[in-house]
Amino acid sequence: MNKEELVSMYKKMMEIRRFEEKCCELYALGLIPGVYHPYIGQEAVAVGVCSVLKDDDYVLSCHRGHGHCIAKGVPAKYIMAELFGKETGVCKGVGGSMHSVYLEKGVLFSTAIVGGNIPIATGVGLAIKLKKEDKVVACFFGDGATNTGAFHEGVNLAALLKLPVILVCENNLYAVSTHVTKSVSAKNIVDRAVAYNILGEIVDGMDVIAVRESALRAVERARKGEGPTLLECRTYRFKGHGMYDPGYGVYRTREEVEEWMTKCPIKRLREKILNEGILTESELGGIDREVDVIVEEAVRFAEESNYPSWESMTNCFMFNDNER
Repeated sequence: MNKEELVSMYKKMMEIRRFEEKCCELYALGLIPGVYHPYIGQEAVAVGVCSVLKDDDYVLSCHRGHGHCIAKGVPAKYIMAELFGKETGVCKGVGGSMHSVYLEKGVLFSTAIVGGNIPIATGVGLAIKLKKEDKVVACFFGDGATNTGAFHEGVNLAALLKLPVILVCENNLYAVSTHVTKSVSAKNIVDRAVAYNILGEIVDGMDVIAVRESALRAVERARKGEGPTLLECRTYRFKGHGMYDPGYGVYRTREEVEEWMTKCPIKRLREKILNEGILTESELGGIDREVDVIVEEAVRFAEESNYPSWESMTNCFMFNDNER
């Protein structure tokens, strides 16, 4: 990897981290309605995978999707506006935190239904194959999604038809509050790839370089028509499942959370950049300040944007006057 790629990944992870931290703050102040699921701690997965995708490659996300959107290049201000429920948001203010669409960067869909994006990714992969396009689709989901029927049906068909689908399991150990060892019978989630005759890799999801390398291999195989790959990225969310979850004290101990925080993916990449003399502390500080400006401008944009009108909302949902 060259200097530009490493620095770009550092900046993108920092943007996700600062964006999420700001959203936690705004949610606590009552400025973000609905529910909110922080992505803090898992930044290396989104950035590592998306760093090897092209603009016209596709991404399907889940309820914890802001990081995937930012990693794919969606401007932070449009995501923030959506969280505020404003008409300038990626879904014109009617999708909220768990739903994002931004076709200009290939973000097709984010769903609140656990595992619901996996069969859709298979359908997108089939469309790519039938149209003979040089594209792939990356589908992000958590460890809990691998226990749904949608996972098994979607993966089986994608494998059978050798579709260009990258299955990215972000195994953060907990499906809400249930530990993976209490819900998955296999030793590793990736072991399930064997049943569908596809390749699978276990990846250190706290190391953005390791994620990038595994994703690159998966993408290359997909582009050559060799079918899907299941990546089990072992990562950890530093916050609770959602903002209503304290994060520890109920099903996780403070010690467990603090131990994982020592593996922070941003800290690890920052140390590598410094130790190899790629950038200085001052130069990294400059990047951090750039990111802070991006996030603050995103908040300002969201605050100054208008709420969607009744007319625009009814048009969005295709209601007519008799259905109001």
